[in-house]
Amino acid sequence: MIIWILGVLFGLAFVKTGMAADRFHIDEEVLKKAEERFGRAAPGRLIAWEHLVRQGRTQSDLETLDRVNSFFNSTVSYAEDLHLWGVNDYWATPVELLSLGAGDCEDYAIAKYFTLKAMGISEEKLNIAYVKALEINRPHMVLTYYRDPGEEPLILDNLINAIKPSSQRGDLSPIFSFNGSGLWMAQQRGRGSITASSRLRKWRDLLTRMSDHKI
Repeated sequence: MIIWILGVLFGLAFVKTGMAADRFHIDEEVLKKAEERFGRAAPGRLIAWEHLVRQGRTQSDLETLDRVNSFFNSTVSYAEDLHLWGVNDYWATPVELLSLGAGDCEDYAIAKYFTLKAMGISEEKLNIAYVKALEINRPHMVLTYYRDPGEEPLILDNLINAIKPSSQRGDLSPIFSFNGSGLWMAQQRGRGSITASSRLRKWRDLLTRMSDHKI
């Protein structure tokens, strides 16, 4: 397994498996660096994220999913990587995403994934999924939640605010999905078969940048 922690995010306190979400904290130095690089609004977004995580999960996973999905969809504006970072495909860390206040579909899905883990949702229930968004005819990334293994997943998406089961998202065609434990090729609506981890280069690069405390 790649990680069972929301490692040190640019000076954030460790959030280990089983650790209470109210221990989640963003260091003052991180807030200072974010403001210096991304502007005066950056610290406010990071502090709002800290408050979200420290509230912890609700009694209902669905309520927790909705809070996290709504937070990022309302806090972050959509923008292409080429405009933001000067490259065609860059996977931002959650701190980078919120500091900048903008990102693309990969950044939304990644931030929701790590936030839900920090709030106590099991990694086994979460997958980041590559799909094709049929209505806009382009690759897209979403976060999926499985209440139980093999069940139909719920879709957390930046394109719409409503969290719907995959059977109600006929506008999305699955390609493959992954989390810290592996990568699966899609077989219709299920996880499908596990594949080589070589396709997760960007995922590994993201984790390296997170652990290096870069911002």
